[in-house]
Amino acid sequence: MTEEAIIKGCLKGNAESQRELYNKYSPKMLAVCYRFAHNREDAEDMLQEGFIKVFLQLHNFESRGSFEGWIRRIIVHTCINILKKNKKFNESVDIIHATGVKVREDSVPAIIQAKQVVECIRMLPIGYRTVLNLYAIEGYSHREISKILGIEESTSRSQYTRAKGMLENILIRKKILHKPKQEANWLAAVNQR
Repeated sequence: MTEEAIIKGCLKGNAESQRELYNKYSPKMLAVCYRFAHNREDAEDMLQEGFIKVFLQLHNFESRGSFEGWIRRIIVHTCINILKKNKKFNESVDIIHATGVKVREDSVPAIIQAKQVVECIRMLPIGYRTVLNLYAIEGYSHREISKILGIEESTSRSQYTRAKGMLENILIRKKILHKPKQEANWLAAVNQR
């Protein structure tokens, strides 16, 4: 099925088209959810809630830009809304479902490094982790982040700076990063843009 046929089928309420859309995009979107979630179950809950919104808002997709990008934006906003609702967080590090992370090399060491970096990002305090994900990985500006999270733009910038420093220290401590100030290395490992 083509993307256009899947969308048309979903708009008509066709269950096969809905299943096809979910099967096609859910693995990548689970990886997005996983970066915001505390564990596999939370990521799956975020994914399910996100796809409910995708199906409910599908009539709003105007075929401008990438359909996958449109879905991803809904998923990211769903993750943020869930985080805002649940103020108590467990900082568990469950990395089983950190698939779908793009790396610039196809080598096994690069894939392992990407999973290690995602694991380290998940060790950051929730505010730092959220801003880092939104800015460095999802590509939002600090202005957009301030609106999404309801914080000042300067707060977004300072949390991002602190998150980078804390992440760098974690990466050095775990011997994933060997020299300070190698931001490009960890960012390349998890580049999702």
